[in-house]
Amino acid sequence: MSTYGTLFRVTTYGESHCPSVGAIIDGCPPGLQLSPTDIQVQLSRRRPGQSNLTTPRDEKDLVHIQSGIEHGYTLGTPIALLVRNEDQRPKDYSETDLYPRPSHADYTYLEKYGIKASSGGGRSSARETIGRVAAGAIAERYLKLAHGIEIVAFVSSVGKINIPSSVGGRAVSHDEDNDEVEDALTPEFRELLKTVTRETVDKHPTRCPHAETADRMTKRIIRAKEAHDSIGGTITCVIRNVPPGLGEPVFDKFEATLAHAMLSIPATKAFEIGSGFRGTEVPGSQHNDKFIRRPDGRLGTRTNWSGGVQGGITNGEDIYFRIGFKSPATISQAQATAQYDGTAGSLAARGRHDPCVVPRAVPIVEGMASLVIMDQLLIQNARVHAVSHLPPTVGLPPSMAMPKVLKAGSSAPVPGQAAADEARLGEEVQSSGS
Repeated sequence: MSTYGTLFRVTTYGESHCPSVGAIIDGCPPGLQLSPTDIQVQLSRRRPGQSNLTTPRDEKDLVHIQSGIEHGYTLGTPIALLVRNEDQRPKDYSETDLYPRPSHADYTYLEKYGIKASSGGGRSSARETIGRVAAGAIAERYLKLAHGIEIVAFVSSVGKINIPSSVGGRAVSHDEDNDEVEDALTPEFRELLKTVTRETVDKHPTRCPHAETADRMTKRIIRAKEAHDSIGGTITCVIRNVPPGLGEPVFDKFEATLAHAMLSIPATKAFEIGSGFRGTEVPGSQHNDKFIRRPDGRLGTRTNWSGGVQGGITNGEDIYFRIGFKSPATISQAQATAQYDGTAGSLAARGRHDPCVVPRAVPIVEGMASLVIMDQLLIQNARVHAVSHLPPTVGLPPSMAMPKVLKAGSSAPVPGQAAADEARLGEEVQSSGS
């Protein structure tokens, strides 16, 4: 389906070569100060033609707000966003009359619907993600203003070239009897996750914040382009200042909705959060994130193998995850394949395509992450608001209620004091009611 979200609902529309693409957003809180520039900045980061590492298709991707905003503020009514397709070349796809492009969606769309868009990838094209990025920019605007949430994605690998110390690039010991392991991330990479900004990411066309690795990535992408081929890569995303308590167990756990959102992006093939597959090699005694007391008196964790999510619910730590993007399916290199009737032949696709999608996919990942958090936050806020109208819970066993947490600088709690306070409060309630 083309609609995502429960309370913050986003419907995208449009095909790769139709007159326009865009989105309709329903459920955006009223009173949010918003301008077209707040949306355009992310669309401009996604648009084609930014460098020689991307497709030369020349689209300005200017957003036109059709409804839901007046005098710079959201009304709480549906917001309609439109972006026109201007540089269309549908004749570049005449070969698909006979051939389904290898690893593309031509064949599967015809099998499913019995009909498909006549040119380009239709709804499977990356042009569809314009609506996601635009809607995500609105969600992110709210998240930043209301909660100080920061979302930064960056390219962490292209082909076999990885940023040093990332989860996927760590050397793993092959000694089966040695359970001693390092953290999934080195201190240097953890510092990168804490401090990386979009300004740093955008300094290089690859959107890799590690200069030496970025230069190697550039050479790899250019090599694929010159060979009329393509190459894949990964994007790492970190989300900071997310409040604890987001996520809807059991089927809509936070990481489940995050994976759903990320794997709905075109060309994605893999998703991992926190320690990911690396965590399968680590004993629980070392993988467990031990709790510590933060300076503000709240609980935190000493490590973050969990990636900010435990039991499907955010725990207040930074959330970090990684998405794998396959090599783009459309290449100009001749490929031995078959026509729709099974006749063997050779296909050299025309048209314009990215030799590597990951640099342009960075704002798409950020946009989808924004939609996930926005929806989960509104759901949790609705629950908290509903509970706030009920009388306080009293007389519960200690294991059922959060103990009282002392602020930083206060004396340590007396063992069993919280349970005693709860019991005494319960007796007072019963006495007053008799």
